[in-house]
Amino acid sequence: MSFPAYKIYDDGAAVADDACKKILATAKQAISERGAFRLVMAGGGTPEATYRKLASADADWANWHIYFGDERCLPADNAERNSVMAARSLTDHVSIPVTNVHVMAAELGAAAAAASYAETIANALPFDMVLLGMGEDGHTASLFPGHVHDMQETVHAVHEAPKPPSDRLSLSAKTLSNTRHLLMLITGEGKREALQQWRAGEDLPITTINAEDMLVMLDMAAWPE
Repeated sequence: MSFPAYKIYDDGAAVADDACKKILATAKQAISERGAFRLVMAGGGTPEATYRKLASADADWANWHIYFGDERCLPADNAERNSVMAARSLTDHVSIPVTNVHVMAAELGAAAAAASYAETIANALPFDMVLLGMGEDGHTASLFPGHVHDMQETVHAVHEAPKPPSDRLSLSAKTLSNTRHLLMLITGEGKREALQQWRAGEDLPITTINAEDMLVMLDMAAWPE
């Protein structure tokens, strides 16, 4: 696919600031039109900075529903889990009902957790907004180069991930793309090579995401020109 719409910012802080504004505006519109805002959260430093900004915002938190793009198969309270980071940076600080935070039960193991989460998201699609990052190898969520998954699955059990822990679960590219709006937050010099490969049309996991309304938000350090 061709490289999607993108916007370049001075630095990661500027990316996080504008992402926060876009999330709040999308939430307001979704709640006005459909009575709820369904957001898929990503892991990583720039998303976490965005969540910290959101935590001090005024929003109709009671009608937010939080989902996760991927998770590491670790104990539920492990600091390396995306759900723990989300709680630390956002959900513990605002009045989103606990029942509206749909955590992946990754502590059950990849296969069991993937089956369970497929049921959790069945009635949530399409999402209102999905947030994604990108690794230096072009992976997104826990979709890694060289891994083959059943394209009809909504949630994948991931084994032999190239970075620990080796077992994870991830929403599929098909599911991540099933959203009204998608923001990719990509910052840092380490992302330049993968971005260059993406723009050149190389086969990377990030290129399998194809939402109808998609914006890549970059800082100047990540842009390969």
